[in-house]
Amino acid sequence: MEVMLRFLKPHWKTCLLAILCIFFDVAGALYIPTLAAEMLNAGTTSTDMSVLIDTGIKMAVASLISGAGAILGSYICAILSGRLGKDIRDAIYKKSLKLSVSDFKYFGTASITTRTISDITNIQMSVISFIQMALPVPIIFILSTILTFQMDVTFGWILMGIVVIVVIATIIIMKGVSPLFRRLQKILDKMGRILLENITGVRVVRAFRKEKDEEKRLQDACKDYADTSIKANVLFANLDGISVFMINLFIIAVYWLSGAKITAGRFQIGDINAVINYAILLLTYLMMAQIIIMILPRALECCSRIQEVLEHSPEITDRVSKDKKTDEVPEDVLTFDHVYFRYADAEENTLHDLDFVCKRGETTAIIGGTGSGKSTIASLILRFHDVRGGAVRLNGTDIREMTQKGLRSHLAYVQQKAWLFSGTIAENLRYSNPDATEEELHHALEIAQAADFVDALPEGIESYVAQGGTNFSGGQKQRLSIARALVKKADLYIFDDSFSALDFKTDAALRKALEKETKDSAVLIIAQRVSSIRHAEQIIVLNQGEIVGKGTHDELMETCSVYKEIVDSQTKEAGE
Repeated sequence: MEVMLRFLKPHWKTCLLAILCIFFDVAGALYIPTLAAEMLNAGTTSTDMSVLIDTGIKMAVASLISGAGAILGSYICAILSGRLGKDIRDAIYKKSLKLSVSDFKYFGTASITTRTISDITNIQMSVISFIQMALPVPIIFILSTILTFQMDVTFGWILMGIVVIVVIATIIIMKGVSPLFRRLQKILDKMGRILLENITGVRVVRAFRKEKDEEKRLQDACKDYADTSIKANVLFANLDGISVFMINLFIIAVYWLSGAKITAGRFQIGDINAVINYAILLLTYLMMAQIIIMILPRALECCSRIQEVLEHSPEITDRVSKDKKTDEVPEDVLTFDHVYFRYADAEENTLHDLDFVCKRGETTAIIGGTGSGKSTIASLILRFHDVRGGAVRLNGTDIREMTQKGLRSHLAYVQQKAWLFSGTIAENLRYSNPDATEEELHHALEIAQAADFVDALPEGIESYVAQGGTNFSGGQKQRLSIARALVKKADLYIFDDSFSALDFKTDAALRKALEKETKDSAVLIIAQRVSSIRHAEQIIVLNQGEIVGKGTHDELMETCSVYKEIVDSQTKEAGE
């Protein structure tokens, strides 16, 4: 609820205007039965014709006011709902940009997607419904009760008693439904996760012929969702039944008790019509409010889920608000000073006492077996995680004492799995440098050995790129990703196993072109293929998170048994 109030606050004028329109709608709707009672009580004799005409005009005006209030109120509520949804989605998106990798793992990608789309839609629906259906209930209750008491005290007390019974039943059923809606949102997250896994991993599913198993897994989740929804709907069906029964009970009571009152001259035919109309209008709005009660527990659960994201403290935060400016160009670009690191859910350190330096104008390579911690090093440099011990320094400054934006402005990164965004090739290349000219884009493509296939496309760099780059081969996507990084002038270029999708000829040509392009920067290559790193001035060999060798290719062949084993294994594979 705090989330809803927080985002409604800037739109309080719109809320107030919507409430005012609803008030006119309700006031007009309640005034019409009163006028109808006067008309019926006045009779239809010629002497009363002027009264009938005057009353008819008043009823027409009241209907016009009520209708205008309803239409205008609906229009304003629609505007309010749209603005509310926009503000919350903007806030969720901005917050998601601040979340670290661990934070995303904590929430889950499917859950973040559900919260951004489904949960906010539920909140929007609940706001509109609450203002239009639930908010008028107190106004109608007060006015209709007062008008009923003015006509007859007995009917007034009966009406109040019936309303109390309906409200108590509503509260009891709402308590039973709230846990069901909390369960529904969790099941919805599960369904989204299964769908996302099946869509992204469709090739694996088909390769292992697991279509039936995955279909059953999704059907089980859907059945669980359906069963829980049915339980909730059954409870609300009972509530509707109670409300309709109470309306009919009141009508019966009015007809039964009004006979003696009319005979005694204390009640008239028009009064019966007015009292019944007050009760029907009140209980009708109560039934509509019950629809809100059906939505409200889900909306409140959605609010708490949104609030959980917005109030979550990111694992990685800026310790400083401004980066220090310096004109110095130190020789040591990147320094790992006795770094230790352990993932939050791990019992042992992933990296142990890493100590090395990447110098400007030199290439440093990191190689090791699977699970040795190579890619974790790249994550620490980009500050996707913070070190547990020691320090990582960029240009002599601890990266924790830099803003994340300032840190990453000095880095160019090519990740292990190439990813391209939907749009054009030019838009993807400018992702690292929005101000890059076409000449700079073509230059980066030439260095990345991508110019040939891009120029062969009918529209060149303006050619369409599908989401994820699915309309390009793995090697083409990788070269475009490398070109995107090279468009940016950085102090440190990080290539995280990004040459593995390239053939040996392209790999060699790319490395040769990189030497000239990055002569004023440091280059860090993380690789599994020895041929991609044997030219490096410094090769660091990792084994189970520890540095077991450091030096050139020739030096390591003599001094590091782990490196020699890697070289021998790849040489044998190549020979075979």
